[in-house]
Amino acid sequence: MNDMLTQEEIDALLKGDENSNSILTPEEVDALGEIGNISMGTSATTLFAILNHKVTITTPKVSVMTWDELVKQYPLPYVAVEVKYTKGFEGTNLLILKEDDVKTITDLMMGGDGQNISGEITELHLSAIGEVMNQMIGSSSTSLSSIFNKSINISPPKAFLMRFKDSNPMNYDFSDLIVRVAFKMEVEGILDSQIMQLIPIDFAKKMVKELLNPLPDNSERSVDKEEISDKSRIVDKSAGQDDLLQSKDFEDHRIEKDHVEVQPIQFEQFDDTNDKGSKENIDLIMDVPLEITVELGRTKRLIKDILEFGPGTVVELDRLAGEPVDVIVNGKFIAKAEVVVIDESFGVRITDIVSPSKRLKKI
Repeated sequence: MNDMLTQEEIDALLKGDENSNSILTPEEVDALGEIGNISMGTSATTLFAILNHKVTITTPKVSVMTWDELVKQYPLPYVAVEVKYTKGFEGTNLLILKEDDVKTITDLMMGGDGQNISGEITELHLSAIGEVMNQMIGSSSTSLSSIFNKSINISPPKAFLMRFKDSNPMNYDFSDLIVRVAFKMEVEGILDSQIMQLIPIDFAKKMVKELLNPLPDNSERSVDKEEISDKSRIVDKSAGQDDLLQSKDFEDHRIEKDHVEVQPIQFEQFDDTNDKGSKENIDLIMDVPLEITVELGRTKRLIKDILEFGPGTVVELDRLAGEPVDVIVNGKFIAKAEVVVIDESFGVRITDIVSPSKRLKKI
């Protein structure tokens, strides 16, 4: 009996369903799903080009909830990417990803296998996912420009770590309504997860309104064009030969003006050996910071020996004096160097370096 709902709880649930149905109509839900489908479909193609792995983002599920409901449903920390529209639309929405998904995407960008997801989220991860989202949302804005028939631009996305109970970047009250569009995201053989888009209810309704009810000016211009086109085909039988020739010339001119040259479709090549493609991909992460470490040498000691360490203890390394040291970037060896002193500080001078192609694979 204790597991049964009380009458008050049943009434609250019924009331919640009524409110949800009155907030968005089925047509508005379908429209938001279609907008998400088009924008995320293009984003998946862009993500494929960055990661060199097949990416699929499908099955949008649209729902309306309060920020308080988000707090209860998503207690874990997530990575949020704030996207602000600066042209075409005025509004902000959030893209929400799981921490491990961000680590996987970052590792793939660095040439890894997507399995290096240990440790906490760092500035490296946030910088990398920010650049990924910049490319993805930029391509989706192009698609949205086509379906809304106007130019749409965004400002550079900002990525940050957030908990729903502690963070509220859109300054919403806990009772304010938000549209959640959840997508299934797959990276072939590596990742099977979900990406979530949060849109303020007013912003969502505005986009749907423009999609379902285009501006009257566009329809009026279309009608006028059709009327002019029809009138151009009407020839007065009482007109003279010169008038008939002029009318024919006008019709030929109109047909020539409307003529569109058709060319065979050309597909982009996705060859892994394409140096140009590799350069374009690496350009996407040129601003991502990396950690450089110089290793003087290594040795092994027993625990009992380490416990006896004290000030003045000398630890002998497995490297001779004057022998080149290793330069390591993010745990990957890329060069040999010699130790130098610069203004009372240690430095290294590169003496031997891994070839650029091998270095890129290591990074």
